[in-house]
This record gives sequence, C-alpha cells and structure tokens, in this order.
Amino acid sequence: LFVCSRTRYHPHFLDNRVHQANIIYNGHFSKCQHLQKTHLSQKQSKEIEKLKNELSINQKAQAEPTAGGGHGAPVDVTQEELVAYSTRPFYQIAYKRMGWLGLFLVSLSTTAVIMNGFEHTLEKQIELAYFVPLLAGHGGNTGGQAVGTILSAMSAGIVTLKDAPRMIAKEAMSGLLAGAILGAIVGPVAHYTMGISLHVSTVILITLPLVSSIASTLGCAIPFACVAAGLDASVIAAPAMTSFVDVTGLLAYFMIAQQVFSTFGVEL
Repeated sequence: LFVCSRTRYHPHFLDNRVHQANIIYNGHFSKCQHLQKTHLSQKQSKEIEKLKNELSINQKAQAEPTAGGGHGAPVDVTQEELVAYSTRPFYQIAYKRMGWLGLFLVSLSTTAVIMNGFEHTLEKQIELAYFVPLLAGHGGNTGGQAVGTILSAMSAGIVTLKDAPRMIAKEAMSGLLAGAILGAIVGPVAHYTMGISLHVSTVILITLPLVSSIASTLGCAIPFACVAAGLDASVIAAPAMTSFVDVTGLLAYFMIAQQVFSTFGVEL
C-alpha cells in the first residue's frame, strides 16, 4: 500500500498523467475545430449553391423574354429586335400603328351613338354629363394598369396562356374591389361637397365598381387573346382595351342611371 501510494503521488507519475490529459484535451480540441470548420464549409457551400441557383433563374428569365409566340411560349429575342424600336424611323412606327388606331377610332364612334340614344336622359339630368369623362378616364387608367402588369409578366416568362383564366379572374376581382372603395368615396363627396343630387351620386357609386371590373378584365384578357392569335399585344392591347371600356362603360352608366332614377321616382 505504501509503495502504491508513493508511486501514485510521485512527481514523475503526475507529470505523465498531466501530459496524457493534455494530449487528450488537444485531441478533442482539434476534433472540435475540425467539426467547426467542416460545418462552416458546408454552410458556405450551401450559400454558394443558393447564389448559383438564383443567378441561373435570373439568367433564364432574361433569356426568355416576350410571350409573343402564337401559343404563349417564350421565344428568343435577338439583340437586333430589342433595339429595333430605338432605331426604327418615326414614319414606320406611325404606319405600323395607324391601322389599329383607325380601327379603334371607328369603334369609339359608338360612344357618340350611345350618347345620342340617351340624349333625352341627359337633357333631364344634365349632372350625368359631368361624370362621363371621369368614368372614361378611370376605366382607361384601371385597364392600363392591368395591361402593363400582364405584358410585363408575359415578357418575363412568368405568365403564359395556361395561366389566363386564373389571371383574368384575379384582375376582375381586384378591379371590382378597387372600384367599390373608390365609388364609396367619390359618391358621398360628389353629393355632400359638389352638391350633386343623391340619385346621380348613387349612379356613380354603383357604376365605378362595374367599370373598374370591366376594365381590369379586358386589360388582362386582351393581351392573352393577342398572344393566342399571334398578334403584337404591345401595339393592340392598350387601345383595344380603352375602346371597349369606353363603349361598355358608357352604356352601363346610362343603363344603371335609368334603373336608379326609376327607383328614386325621378321622371325622365
């Protein structure tokens, strides 16, 4: 027992135990450092892979521009086509657009026919005429937003023809909601601030949501129709939407006015 005790607490023996403990500690420390470096390397590799995927997606989106193909599939656009607009003479641009603009100008003449058909209503309720430019402008603005959004999405290859029903339904509901909110503001303001009669203010309140929904629906549907027909949506979509919205919006305006006036007991 004495020998064992002397051996156990002998300085040389203690030095050996300390040395062994240091070796074990250094070994564990080296393993921890190695594991930490491995973890950092794996994390860095994942970040690099993520950046590569994002770069690949961006390059693919840039390489898949316009949805101008007949069936909505992205088509390759050369550099010459991309700069064609900036180098094309003004008279060629005018010639390209003139045909469609002339066609839509003829269709806009339908508004004169509608105004003439409801001339008796306008004579009795001249306040209705005050809001014709407002409704036409609002319809054009709402539809223009939809056209721009859809054309941008189609040009980037994010939206194709198969997405048309979902996009049209979403735009229709979006236009209806926006029009309802604006109508709830414009109607009371027209009545209490501008002194517009209650029945005409009610017509505005009801018509704005309908015009907004029609404009958003057409602004979304017409670009898809142009792509399906193999036509240039950037040239046709906006003026076609404006023409149709002006005609349908004006017709709806006067028809709603007749129903509202009848409800209020207003003679026409």
